[in-house]
Amino acid sequence: MKTELTAGGDPGAAYLIRGVRVVGAEPTDLLLTGGVVAEVGRGLAARGARVVDGDGLVALPGLVDLHTHLREPGREDAETVESGSRAAALGGYTAVCAMANTSPVADTAGVVEQVWRLGREAGLVDVQPIGAVTVGLAGEHLAELGAMAESAARVRIFSDDGHCVADPRLMRRALEYVKAFDGVIAQHAEEPRLTEGAQMHEGEVSTRLGLTGWPAVAEEAIIARDVLLAEHVGSRLHVCHLSTAGSVEVLRHAKKRGVRVTAEVTPHHLLLTDERATSYDPVFKVNPPLRTAADVTALREALVEGIVDIVATDHAPHALEDKECEWAYARPGMLGLETALSVLLDVLGERWDLIAERMSRTPARIAGLVEHGRDPAPGVPANLTLVDPAARRTIDPGEQASRSRNTPYAGLTLPGRIVATFLRGEPTVLDGKAVR
Repeated sequence: MKTELTAGGDPGAAYLIRGVRVVGAEPTDLLLTGGVVAEVGRGLAARGARVVDGDGLVALPGLVDLHTHLREPGREDAETVESGSRAAALGGYTAVCAMANTSPVADTAGVVEQVWRLGREAGLVDVQPIGAVTVGLAGEHLAELGAMAESAARVRIFSDDGHCVADPRLMRRALEYVKAFDGVIAQHAEEPRLTEGAQMHEGEVSTRLGLTGWPAVAEEAIIARDVLLAEHVGSRLHVCHLSTAGSVEVLRHAKKRGVRVTAEVTPHHLLLTDERATSYDPVFKVNPPLRTAADVTALREALVEGIVDIVATDHAPHALEDKECEWAYARPGMLGLETALSVLLDVLGERWDLIAERMSRTPARIAGLVEHGRDPAPGVPANLTLVDPAARRTIDPGEQASRSRNTPYAGLTLPGRIVATFLRGEPTVLDGKAVR
């Protein structure tokens, strides 16, 4: 990238991006001013505007992550709203949805407002809290769904992620409750009675390694139950981190019947398989677990087809002591924000419209983030990211912005580099570096 800029944006400045390919189309210029895309066209000029040479770059609508763990409040040793926001901006994101499994749990209006305010103070991405479905994620009593929805954070997605809402009566009540304000219940699909003591995917590799298996049916059974409940209630269901070929078929059938269900897949479930567990490196321990090559293929095909609606990172930072230990005692989870787009480029190639749809437009639509997920056009909020598709980078955990280091991609060389990210026309990343 040839640019007149260095890291350190000028608040309120206009930015002129020259010769960039918007969602992979022919090169054009973008003028960003007043928080919006003011003009699009060739040969633009604006006195005093700071100039970015976009030759060879692709402009995408700012990425939106529907599944991020920011750990604050409670585990600031692993991540904070600020450090996670910086990691997100460096990954090309302009909005992230922060999961509720904090300490205290985000099950009240007070906690979700705290997370929302911390995101606003950081000012690097829009942080939209996700509220818990049940009090303390305990699966016994509904949390204050209405109070969280009416709070300053305007919560619209609710999830006990990390825990399944296993009680069907409670799940039905949650779906009924959020229907009043067109909310979404995002389910961690795991029948707990089938996964007790599970350490990895149940299959040939787990048998060989002598590790207790997490069967695919534990995910598929909950999805099947929940799409029936969502259909009965007429409410919106979102399935978190889909991981099996069987789950794809359950979703395919539900969508044919018109059930209001959406689903996400993570970058790691699109790239990695359960064979990684043979190293006994806890960085590859995740929930749901890495599955088989056949599952990976099915998930990739479902993502292209649209049976799986979006890519979400499930960015799950952990402190060193929670990962650098024996496999059985390690916490499940992987980093994802700073590498997600590169993984998608590796998996899908330069299919820019598909990437924009799965990583920006559709997740913004599911979350109701109306300022996000919109391709750069006159009058549209200037939330966008610039990507250098020709670049290749070797992932170094020590260079990442997250406070944690549990990336499964360490040492891998992946395509694509985020050159710049703009949030309402203000740069959060320039020349591949965080502005602040």
